[in-house]
Amino acid sequence: MRRRGKILSEADLALWRQVARSVKPLAGRLPEPEAPEPPPIIVAETAAPVLIVATKAKLAKPAPPPLAPLERRLRTQLRRGQQSVEAVIDLHGMRQDQAHDALRAFLRREQGRGTKLALVVTGKGGAGDSLFGEERGVLRRTVPHWLRLPDLRPLVLGFEEAEQRHGGSGALYIRLRRSRETGT
Repeated sequence: MRRRGKILSEADLALWRQVARSVKPLAGRLPEPEAPEPPPIIVAETAAPVLIVATKAKLAKPAPPPLAPLERRLRTQLRRGQQSVEAVIDLHGMRQDQAHDALRAFLRREQGRGTKLALVVTGKGGAGDSLFGEERGVLRRTVPHWLRLPDLRPLVLGFEEAEQRHGGSGALYIRLRRSRETGT
């Protein structure tokens, strides 16, 4: 640990860790995770010098931020017709595997085009008993789960049930993240 050009000794680092553990974090803030202490290095006495190489641990990709609901202003504009959806996909009549593939391709394509707000129509499902024991309204229940999965999270900023004029509980507004122009 460097501080103003000085290298702290192990005793200084140990003292700092002890002080840091005794401090109570401010309300609403999480304490910073402690850096794991390096394991003690045991060197056997040998005639040859020992070279110790420190390696950095591979850092995991940071998780995308939590999904956010639509802002009140955007909801109001949609309700009043002042804002419109830029793209629509209708998943009616598709099996789950077809619908998932179609949704993934649609969201990737629309993100590439710069679309900010899309509408996904799942349908409400039929009422009453279904034929052959099939569930009704499966896509209505599963599409929100798909939007939370790791393969779609990089594409989706947030989603919410659509207004009645766009399908109500049988449709979802989806806010798309901006695409990153990294060349990959």
